[in-house]
Amino acid sequence: MSVINIEHISKLYGDRMVLDDLSCSVDYGDKIGIIGINGTGKSTLLRLIAGDEETDSGDIVLSRGLTVGWLPQTPVFAEEESALSYVCGDAAEDYAFESEAKSMLDVLEIYDVSCEMGQLSGGQRKRVALCKVLLQKPDILILDEPTNHLDNRMTEWLEGYLTRYKEILLMVTHDRYFLDRVTNRLWEIDRGQVYQYETNYSGYLEQKMQREDMERAAEQKRQSILRVELQWVMRGARARSTKQKARLERYERLKNMESPQSAKQVEMEAVGARLGKKTIELQRIAKGYGGKTLVSDFSYIFQRYERIGFVGTNGCGKSTLMRILAGLEEPDSGTIDWGETIKIGYFAQECEVMDERQRVIDYIKDQAEYIRTSTGHITASRMLERFLFSPDMQYAPISKISGGERRRLYLLRVLMSSPNVLILDEPTNDLDIATLQALEDFLDSFLGIVIVVSHDRYFLDRIADRIASFEDGRIIIYEGGYSEYLEKRKRDGFSDQAITHVEGSATVHKKKESKRDSTQVGQDKNIKTGEKGSGRRSRPQKLRFTYAEQKEYETIDDDIALLEEELQGIDAEIEKCATDFVKLNEWTQKREETQERLDKKTERWVYLTDLAEQIENQKNGIGI
Repeated sequence: MSVINIEHISKLYGDRMVLDDLSCSVDYGDKIGIIGINGTGKSTLLRLIAGDEETDSGDIVLSRGLTVGWLPQTPVFAEEESALSYVCGDAAEDYAFESEAKSMLDVLEIYDVSCEMGQLSGGQRKRVALCKVLLQKPDILILDEPTNHLDNRMTEWLEGYLTRYKEILLMVTHDRYFLDRVTNRLWEIDRGQVYQYETNYSGYLEQKMQREDMERAAEQKRQSILRVELQWVMRGARARSTKQKARLERYERLKNMESPQSAKQVEMEAVGARLGKKTIELQRIAKGYGGKTLVSDFSYIFQRYERIGFVGTNGCGKSTLMRILAGLEEPDSGTIDWGETIKIGYFAQECEVMDERQRVIDYIKDQAEYIRTSTGHITASRMLERFLFSPDMQYAPISKISGGERRRLYLLRVLMSSPNVLILDEPTNDLDIATLQALEDFLDSFLGIVIVVSHDRYFLDRIADRIASFEDGRIIIYEGGYSEYLEKRKRDGFSDQAITHVEGSATVHKKKESKRDSTQVGQDKNIKTGEKGSGRRSRPQKLRFTYAEQKEYETIDDDIALLEEELQGIDAEIEKCATDFVKLNEWTQKREETQERLDKKTERWVYLTDLAEQIENQKNGIGI
């Protein structure tokens, strides 16, 4: 039996129809996750169901007597009210309720329950609001981005709580593991409509693929019928009989049918300045606030093309360390040394302050008019289109776009700076799943260092090859993604499955290869190459530079620098002769030739530096 009926609702914001004649229903026991590109109306739909907004047309009908608990994306508070008073509300004199409230606030790391709401951070406020709505134990629980500002431990706790929750749940979240484990239905909002899937996130991926395959097959069949009908029409059919008229009407109906449209996807291409041999080196970094030590005696050298994820409880110092790495904050002691070619793109946890009167395109052009990608130069306007900002949206003021769209816009601005080191502090907050998938694909091909702080377990598993964990005042490095890190943490003492060595003050845990495994490798290699032997391990081929490669490797950085200077000089000449078309053509052609030489030299540089690293690793016995 349906307890929420959504009947032909529409909602217009400015000139954007976010929900268009949308109908669906909710039954007892439904745990529904709502997904879709930012700006498609997910949060709007939650606000309409919660009663925070009214529809432009249509109705939302709830069964009588049902209570609703609503957690908006940005809760509003009385600044002077204490956290405990806010949570308890009218039940302030109920000591059992107050005890339960204190216990849940403790789980959510709100230890000073008497603290005024105005003194809390945005993340702490969101957690207090989450506590309040959960303790209401409503019949209908509506949550907008509940996992934002929760660390991994809290997320796992909330996951368990909602899994046991017996009532109705509707939520917007971009945490894919969370969706998979908590929900039993998925609503995907696209172009004002809702597609419903009777499954969790894993099942949704499979069913969506099947739906799109069926739509493509139906479209192919329609096109095939149209070709046949068109041939018939072109032969000069005489529309005199009822049969012939019906056939013409069928042709017109098929011709006017809309083709199925694939969901829009964010397009990202690899960008980035050349990364030299020297990266970022930390020597005995320490940092604290108010008598609390956050980072202590931390030394680390980031490897070229490294993907490392930093994890830990809220307030342990992750974001502080990111600001130190970005050069935005000074350590209390220790040194940080950036290589000469290092160019950092810093994506902060909170969106930077934007001038809401500024046009979307001007916000991006303030960073760069165009960027160079693997396929050539791309203008700011074209990059905005790839990030799903239509031409109309590009010339609208920032005040007209949603919070999620602002987050996506901010990400594009960071990428437009062409960094070779990306520092991403909670990048999954407020980014939709499609954008996250595109970002993950982008990071696969990004020729630089990726440093991430995230509580999104799926994202860390997808992109990180190392996890740096804040533990009892130390930062410990684990090889592998987040799931592997969890497994290693659960091992008691890291027994014979792992060994420990130290890089500076960073402890690194690696899987230990047993003698038996080494022998098996040798046997497998002999089988593949046809060599004889009974378990004898073959010697690996020794890597080395040729004499010409060694000379080229020693000078290639200077060669690239000269070509880059030459390009800058050509660009200056092009600006001078903007009205002299003969000279402009000559300089443009010269620029193309120089750019081609630079591209080839850069490709060669990548090969030589990779080979140099392999030689060094072989010399040190790494990976052998």
